Amino acid sequence: MKVVDLGNNVDYEEGLRLQGEAVAGVLDGTTEETLFLLEHAPVYTIGRLRDQSSLRSREHLPHPVFEISRGGQATYHGPGQLVGYPVLDLRTRDRDLHAHLRRLEDAIIRTCHRFGVPADRREGLTGVWVENRKLASIGVGVRKWISLHGFALNVTNQSLPPFFAITPCGLDGVSMTSIEQEAGKPVTVKEVADVIAAELATDW
Repeated sequence: MKVVDLGNNVDYEEGLRLQGEAVAGVLDGTTEETLFLLEHAPVYTIGRLRDQSSLRSREHLPHPVFEISRGGQATYHGPGQLVGYPVLDLRTRDRDLHAHLRRLEDAIIRTCHRFGVPADRREGLTGVWVENRKLASIGVGVRKWISLHGFALNVTNQSLPPFFAITPCGLDGVSMTSIEQEAGKPVTVKEVADVIAAELATDW
C-alpha cells in the first residue's frame, strides 16, 4: 500500500476524483492500493439519505454540503482534521466490510494512544471516542469490493467549531473533541498523519 499525502486545503471534489481514479486502477490492476491523507477545505458531507435532519438548517450552514455514497449522517471536514481515504481491494480480504471498519478503528485508537489520548470504541456506535466525546468519524463505501471514503480524525481544536452547526453523525447530544484537546498539548496534523500511516500499514 502506498501512502499519498495530499497536504491541506484539498477541495472535496478533488478528493472524490482521486479516489475514483485509484479505485479504477486497483480494479484493473494498474494501480497499487493507496492511502490518501489530507486536510480538506471546509465542507459538510452526508450520505444519500431521505432523512437529512442532521444538517439542521442546511441553507444557513457556513460551508458547502456534498451528498456522497458513503453511509451515515452529516459530518464536517476542514483544517485541523486528518482525513484518510484507504483504497483497498477487499476481494482479497474476504469481502468483509465490517472487518475493514474495525481495522480502521483499531489503527486510529492505537494512534491516539501514542499521543496519550485514551481513545476507544463505544458499543453500537461506529467511530472512535474518548468516553462520550467523539474523536473520529468513519464512513466507508465500496465499488466492486474496492473500498473508498474512510475516516476523519479531529487533530487540532481548529477542527471543532463548525460541528456546532450540525448534529454530528445524527447523534443528539454528542460532543466532538480533538487529539489536541484530550492530550492537553499542541499536536500537528502532520505528526498524526505519520503515525497513522505506520499503524494502518501494520493491519494491511
